[in-house]
Parts: sequence; C-alpha cells; structure tokens
Amino acid sequence: MSGRVGDLFGADAARLDETITERLAGFRSSTSRFCEEHVAGQHQASAMPAGGMPAEEYIEYLFRQVVPSAVRTHRSRFIGHMTSALPDFLVPLGRVITALNQNVVKIETSNGFTHFERQALAMMHRLVYGRDERFYAAHTQDPDSSLGMMVSGGTLGNLAALWCARNHRFAAQKGFAGVEAEGLAATLQHFGFRRAVIIGSSLMHYSMRKAADILGIGERNLIRVPATRESRIDVDRLADQIERCRRDDSCVLALVGIAGTTETGAVDPLGEMADLATAYGTHLHVDAAWGGPVLFSEKHRGLLAGIERADSVVIDGHKQLYLPMGLGVVVLRNPQMAKAIEKTADYIIRAGSSDLGRRTLEGSRPATAVYLHSALHIIGQRGYEALVDGGIARCRFMAAEIRRRDEFELLAEPQLNILVYRYVPAALRSRAAAGLLTARDNVAINELNVRLQDRQRQEGDGFVSRTVLANTRYGAEVPIVSLRSVLANPLTTQADICDVLDEQVRLSLALDVSETRLSPFDEHEVYEAVEALEEIDQVAPVAAVRCRSQ
Repeated sequence: MSGRVGDLFGADAARLDETITERLAGFRSSTSRFCEEHVAGQHQASAMPAGGMPAEEYIEYLFRQVVPSAVRTHRSRFIGHMTSALPDFLVPLGRVITALNQNVVKIETSNGFTHFERQALAMMHRLVYGRDERFYAAHTQDPDSSLGMMVSGGTLGNLAALWCARNHRFAAQKGFAGVEAEGLAATLQHFGFRRAVIIGSSLMHYSMRKAADILGIGERNLIRVPATRESRIDVDRLADQIERCRRDDSCVLALVGIAGTTETGAVDPLGEMADLATAYGTHLHVDAAWGGPVLFSEKHRGLLAGIERADSVVIDGHKQLYLPMGLGVVVLRNPQMAKAIEKTADYIIRAGSSDLGRRTLEGSRPATAVYLHSALHIIGQRGYEALVDGGIARCRFMAAEIRRRDEFELLAEPQLNILVYRYVPAALRSRAAAGLLTARDNVAINELNVRLQDRQRQEGDGFVSRTVLANTRYGAEVPIVSLRSVLANPLTTQADICDVLDEQVRLSLALDVSETRLSPFDEHEVYEAVEALEEIDQVAPVAAVRCRSQ
C-alpha cells in the first residue's frame, strides 16, 4: 500500500469536519436555480481518475460543482414533499455511525448495537401496539422473538411485511415444504387456489406494485378498491371484493390499510378493515409510512384507531420521525411471525444466534438505529406530539386561507397535514363556485396548474408539488391536477404559507389561460392515473373526457 493511500486510514478528520461544517452553513443560507441539462452536462465524464486527489480538494469540488444544485429541503417555504428540516443533533451522530462502521447483520460485527436496535424497535412496537411490561420484558431482547425490523424505507418495509404475510400464510406443514421452498405456483396448487391477491384502496403506494411483482403475486392480482371522496377505502366494496375472491378460489393474502395516503394524507377506516381481516382470517398490513407518528399525539391519535389490530405496520423514519433518508421500521404484532422468513448460513446469521440478519430483508446494514434511538430520547414523546400537532395546525390554517381566497379551490378536506388544492383563473371562478365547470374547463385549469407548479419550482421562492386526483367532487371520469402541500416542516410559519400562496397568484397572472393546450407529455401525466383506474372499472373510458381547447 502506498504511503498516500495508507494515510487515508486512521487520519484525523477534524480539519475536514471544520471545512464541511463551514460550507454547510453557507449552503443552508443560500438559494439556487436548477437547470437539469446544465448539471447533467457537468457530470458526463465516465473515466475514473488514475491517481487520487487530496480529500480537501475533493470537498472543494463537491461544494463547488454538486452541492449548489441540491434542493434546500430545510427551507421553510419548501412545503411540497415529505422531506423537511432535520434536528441539528443528527448531523454529528452521522459521523459516529460512519466512524464506528458497525454492521448489524451479525452480532460479531456489531456487539451491543444489536441489542440497541432491538430496544429501539421495541419502543416503536409499544407506540403502535401498547402491550404491557411483561410482554416487552419477554420479547425485547429474546433472540427467538422479533418485534420488527429496520429497513431502508417504506418501500422495503412494505415488501418485508408482505413477505412475512405470504410465508406465514403458506408455512411448511406435513407433505409441504413451505412457499419459500416450493415456490408460489406449486403452493397455490397444493392449497387449491387459483391465485393469491392483495387488496387495498386505489390510493395504495406504488411500492405495493413492486411487492406484488417481487413476491410472485403479479400486479394484476393487486386489487385496488375505489377510494371515496374522502380518499378512504370503501369498506362495503372491500367486503364485496373479498367475497368475490373467495368464490373464485383466490387466496386473499393481505388487506392493506393506509394511515396517511401519499396524495392527501387520508386515513383508511382501520378498525373496520381489522374487522374484515379477523372475519376472513386475513393478514392486515397498515402502510403508516406517513401517518404513523400521529400516534404520539394525544389529541389526534384517534384518527388511527384500529392500527393496533394490524398484523404489521410500516413507519418511515425520514418522514414524520424527522430522521435522515434511508431509515424505516416494520413492527409485527406477533413476535414469532418473522420466523417465516428466517434464513441462516454457517459463516454468518447462524441458527439460534442473536444475529438480526436472520429475519431481515436486507443483509449488511449500518447502525442507523442510532438515529431512531437518539430521536426517541432527545425529542421524546412530548416533542413528537408537538411536531405532529403543529403540522396538523399549519395544514388547517392553510386550508382556511385557501377557502378565504377566491383564486383557489380546496379539493379535499385535510385529515392530517397534507393539503390538495388548485388555482382557478379569474375567467372560470364564477362557474367553479356554482359547480358548473365543464370537462373542457377542467382540462384548461389542469394545464394552468401544471404550468404554475413548474413555474414556481423554477422561478419562485416557495415550492409545492402536484398530483392528479380522480376522486374529487367532479367524479372519477374527470381527472384533476392538484397542487399538493405537505405541512410537516416545523420551521414553516403562517407567514410562509401566505407568501407561497401570494407567489402562486403573482405567477399565475403571467400565464394566459386562453392559450392553454395540453402538450403530449402533460396529457400523458394528467390521464395516466385515469388509465390505471380503468383497469379496475372505476371510471368511464378516457376518450370521453379528453377535451382540449381548439
């Protein structure tokens, strides 16, 4: 090993830390305009440097060429996505995680961090299920029990939970080695089923499609029951769908409830879904990636009533737990359920060991439980309660502000802290107020809001995202482009909210609605969701509503 390379290991990083801290302070107070083509051109070269460069020079390059184009997710007017400011204590803790370089797949490479992670999981399990002290004394550190697992995010969390559901449903028995050995096709044949299905609302997260694909179920067997105007699953139609599946020899592998839909933050009627799951002996999984932390709030936790009856629950750390990207949690009601996915090897994750990797989807993992464990102690239950209550209060303020302003239309009453609305041009406001908008009017308003959201992202000081809704008062046959605001950032003030709305009004004045015409790209975006819904016979043919200005 050359001397220069050898010097990179075991060196004092204090000087680099000082440089990075100083540069990050400058980043947090800066603004930028992002041009994707320009940035892509800066990173076109693919030849690897033959020789190395000093770390100081690379840090200089990073902050000169890459960091300036980073999104300022911490800014108080960045209210468009489920990413916001982080507590300051997490940055130095990131250095601890990196410096220690523990691998929690196995106790031989993590020691106490294995038990540390199990403790953090037990805290999250208690938040959801609230079992007594005897239960946690028995299971928190018992290698034979798994209260849950750490994952890198909600997508893998949903996959891991449904993996547990599949393997637990089709476990080994006399004359059958289990689905993990036999494969899904042979398993269905053995049990006399034509297919296996997963059922949830039409607003299920797209990660459910990935899970259905990876688990061999198939996206066509991911059954999406239409959501109501309130963005909640229609329980009567859900019950009918389960009965149809029973009659046609389909195995309902799991029902999926949502605690905080991505589009509107709505919460499914989890208690009623739990009743159905119990009646039909079906696994109930709740995707609480967004809304799970509402359980910290004494005032609002009732919105998630019934979640404690779920067999599995996913909560994303990087959303309303205010943790860095790459951390999520699955908790399991039955501490023995994860045995259904257990895998062992002679050189690692040995049978009967304390190795966490025996019952996790991922193998080698960093000790990111440090982030979760620290936040649960430093922020605490009351701190999280204040964060949740504050976000819901900000959302209700913004909803009231939108109702007050003639320029905007509120598209759904907020349940948590996500708000959907749209800008309506002056020429169409009277018709909108009277409920007389035509499909052609809505297409024009859709195009205007696409352009408005893009203009604000490129030129404005504020930011909201956008989506397409098919369950508004206009009916499923009329897709509506919606501006979408996520009010989770604790730095966001009422003044910030008003400024974002004021900016949207100013920017809209420069957009001439009389000239709106959907481009092919925008048309695809607007109607993509409707075409997907046609597959479950929820809406009329798309051709019937593809009106455009002539």
